[in-house]
Amino acid sequence: MSVFTVLWLGWLAYFAIVEGVALFNSKPGDTLSEHVWMWFGTNFKRGENPRQPSGWTRGRRFILLAFMAWLTLHFLTGGIF
Repeated sequence: MSVFTVLWLGWLAYFAIVEGVALFNSKPGDTLSEHVWMWFGTNFKRGENPRQPSGWTRGRRFILLAFMAWLTLHFLTGGIF
């Protein structure tokens, strides 16, 4: 096993611990999902009529969409994209 494999496994273990603690303490705003929703302006509640997003919010949402699309293609094509 290479050093990088060990480091990536360590990173995944650290993430699992942090996310697990956040899931079990049930405080708002502590999980990765809640942070992503806050950072990219998608954190409105169900049944709430969200106001029209600003250009900055639309830009952040587009960045998230573009990154997730690229990452999905990157993983599914073996790095061609």
